[in-house]
Amino acid sequence: MARFKPIHKGLKLLPVDFDRKILAGSFEYALCQRDARKLARLQKEASQLRDWLHHHPEDRQGSKKGSVRLSNRTDNESAKMATGKGVVQGYTGVATVDERNQIIVDAQAHGTGSEQELLLPVIDATAAYRTTDTIITADAGYHSHANLKELEARQINAYIPDNGYRKRDDKYAGQDKHTIKPDPLWNKKAAIQKPACFKPSDFQLAADHSHCICPAGKRLYSNGSNCTNNGYVAMKFSGAKQDCVPCQRRQECLRKPETTPTRQVSFFQGKRDERENHIDRMKVKIDSAIGRQMITRRFATVEPVFGNLRGNKRLHRFTLRGKSKVDGQWKLYCLMHNIEKLTHHGYAQ
Repeated sequence: MARFKPIHKGLKLLPVDFDRKILAGSFEYALCQRDARKLARLQKEASQLRDWLHHHPEDRQGSKKGSVRLSNRTDNESAKMATGKGVVQGYTGVATVDERNQIIVDAQAHGTGSEQELLLPVIDATAAYRTTDTIITADAGYHSHANLKELEARQINAYIPDNGYRKRDDKYAGQDKHTIKPDPLWNKKAAIQKPACFKPSDFQLAADHSHCICPAGKRLYSNGSNCTNNGYVAMKFSGAKQDCVPCQRRQECLRKPETTPTRQVSFFQGKRDERENHIDRMKVKIDSAIGRQMITRRFATVEPVFGNLRGNKRLHRFTLRGKSKVDGQWKLYCLMHNIEKLTHHGYAQ
């Protein structure tokens, strides 16, 4: 029987790890290519952003009053909003809840950080659900002269507190001492009280209202005799640098003597335009027994709903872009709350 001998002539055996080296080299090359493409994309986006800011310098102002709020390359319907964690770009979700069943009757999402602009759209959207006996309550963020004026014009019974209503309520007396506690292990020693500055009553107003005299005997000159300060008519006076800067009583007169050059003082003369003072009328309603009861009932009606959505359901972030999409997502969140409420009340059985 014939035997065949394998032929190995001219055949060179390759190292075992040769293929691995080739694969490793191609993989590293692919990674380098991917990083290069990513770097080029980021550089292009950065260049476009710098070009945008160069032609729109006012957009750098963040969320300051009067600045541009709707300015974003990827979602121009979102707004710059000031929060406890800084300025964020996003939307505000608003929900209107009935007191009896805690059912959300209206939900809206807007690209604005000002709640004052959202009250009237909510009033319009809930017109079909209201009767003459319906009472509207809202938090202090919706309080403004324009909103209160419009509510009175529409004859809508509403209770919207101002930012200072707690200071007028005896139940909150002494709460300021808790705001200075940095942590549970805070130093409980009494803080050293800084001497109070001179009050307007310490200044002597001239009979002709042309000037006033400070406790150091220096003259403060008028810089406005018919000014408006929080709805009050006021006369303003300001000291001269040549008198205030070298004064030995700066520590008693100025809160920040190291940065404030001169002292200013105002003398109030009374309310301005009392016939159209809707804010004062709302303060009277809020400070009444019924008004304080309405504030408490609002806490128990609306806040648990947001606690359920944000705390229990973890629905505290929008994942879409564009007002219509975000508004739909917010309505879906609120719909989940309503379905859960209906289920717990036995409507699903």
